[in-house]
Amino acid sequence: MEKASWDSTSRINLPDDLIRTLAMFLVILLHSSNEILQSSVPVAYWWTAVVYKSISLVCVPLFVMLSGALLLQPAKANEPIRVFLKKRLSRLGLAFVFWSGVYLAWGFYLTKTPVNLTNIGNGLLYDLLGGAYYHFWFIYLIVGLYLITPVLRVIIAYGSDKLLRYLIVLWFVGISVVPILQLISGLQINGDVFVIGGWIGYFVLGTYLRRVKARISILVGLYIAGLAVAIFGVWLMTYPLTAIGQGNFFFDYLTANVIIGSAALFMILGRFRNDWPGCNHPIIGKITQAISKNTLPIFLFHVIILESFQRGFFFGLKLSYTTLNPIIEIPLIATLTLFITLGLVLLMRKVPILNKLIG
Repeated sequence: MEKASWDSTSRINLPDDLIRTLAMFLVILLHSSNEILQSSVPVAYWWTAVVYKSISLVCVPLFVMLSGALLLQPAKANEPIRVFLKKRLSRLGLAFVFWSGVYLAWGFYLTKTPVNLTNIGNGLLYDLLGGAYYHFWFIYLIVGLYLITPVLRVIIAYGSDKLLRYLIVLWFVGISVVPILQLISGLQINGDVFVIGGWIGYFVLGTYLRRVKARISILVGLYIAGLAVAIFGVWLMTYPLTAIGQGNFFFDYLTANVIIGSAALFMILGRFRNDWPGCNHPIIGKITQAISKNTLPIFLFHVIILESFQRGFFFGLKLSYTTLNPIIEIPLIATLTLFITLGLVLLMRKVPILNKLIG
């Protein structure tokens, strides 16, 4: 989540601001869908949530690919490691500690846990080591990518496109093809030969895709195919192959369908330019820039706002599948959560100490 610059003329920095803004909304849409997927609901409600979650799965890959495109530029290869890490980790570290404390208090409030030194100490230790809330896993991921960035910068700066493709293919086969072969065959295939795993491939893919051109019709087709496979895969694992017990297999960020769909959408969004009609509208520009500039605090804060809506904490207003059809409820609660969180973050920015702490 690289910080975007604020332009007083409200001109959007395309495509980066657009990718951040869309990815942030999709994160909230995904979390909004999870309430239904984790509950006993009518089948129609459940499938509505499946569709919305399938649409949203590209959210984190978009963030990681954009970070790779910005951080792995060859021109930055000579930046001293100490300078790079200090600049990135100081901001992230302050935000992590601050929001961990906020979610510790939030958890105490929800669970009615007694507030005493023992519970606070144990809670802080757990939060710092394992993550204060379910979405904090992303912070650990970002830290890991920051730590490997200086090494990857050298590879990107001095390696050829052929070398990058080789690296990406190794990652793709090991992280997504081998698991599919295991699923289909039922055999336990040792994937240790593919040592490049995790999210590194997305990180490198972001900078590589900025160099690649493809027809928009092909990209749209690949994105739709990735979305369709996610939905069909859930159906397949839920009904015909339910005995396998892999119902969420196609919902993983590192499956082939999500990788292909994310890469295609990243390239589609990369086509947007500042001179496109409507891109420099003053209101659209300000909102998009504000969201893009504040993705880190919005990401960390939004779950409290989302759960407040779901539990009816906003003046008794409860937005949930129990009060509204999910077709409307999921995108509505996601939109309200995004803008209310943004508004509160902008208010916090006006307080100097909070401005430094929230990220």
